[in-house]
Amino acid sequence: MDHSLYVAMTGATQIMRAQEAVSHNLANASTTGFRAELTAFQSLPVQGPGEASRINAVARGIGVDTTPGSITTTGRPLDIAVKGSGWIAVQAPDGSEGYTRAGDLQLTPDGLLTDAAGNPVLGGGGPISLPPSAELRIGEDGTISSVPLGGGPNTIAALDRIRLVNPDPTQLVQGGDGLMHLTGGGSAPADPTVEVTAGALENSNVNASSELVKMIALSRQYDMQIKSIKAAEDNASSASKLLQSN
Repeated sequence: MDHSLYVAMTGATQIMRAQEAVSHNLANASTTGFRAELTAFQSLPVQGPGEASRINAVARGIGVDTTPGSITTTGRPLDIAVKGSGWIAVQAPDGSEGYTRAGDLQLTPDGLLTDAAGNPVLGGGGPISLPPSAELRIGEDGTISSVPLGGGPNTIAALDRIRLVNPDPTQLVQGGDGLMHLTGGGSAPADPTVEVTAGALENSNVNASSELVKMIALSRQYDMQIKSIKAAEDNASSASKLLQSN
């Protein structure tokens, strides 16, 4: 394959990968607690025979934007928003520990506390299970208290405490389940300094305007690569005709 054609095709492929990340961010601009994915073009050496100085510009994920999103007050008792840095610990579908900022918690008919995706929320001793209650309250430190059925306001009692963690952001990676995980697996310790606001939710931190600008810029770059591919093909065809005529 002609080198210029190879370079143009590789460039177009990598731009498409970058566009996929931007599209994913835009699709989640309204998703509670969503963290925008970050991508960047990095230079990597071309594998195989040829000059060692050859490089490709490859679009690669470099993590997520940890900037907190805006907070919306909902008044719903089971809605919580993490203040500043920190994460809510949940049990991922594969049984591992994952972390989320999406605080729109739910109660199953069996009393299991989950996030909106159905992942059990973790407490002091594993997944949190709550008895039927007349009222539930979640404190700033994640403590869940309830008023038993038929009880008065003075009968409120603490049931469990949502495990809130704050690992080093560089040690976190986003999994295919949409949750954040520790790079080497395992569990992050509970952090007593992490607090939540009850009756509120954190919005996605995706800046839709910025992502649209990125999408337009990438689209223009993609068009340039396609034109380069066409030019390389035309040059190769012209060269072939010249050789045949000789």
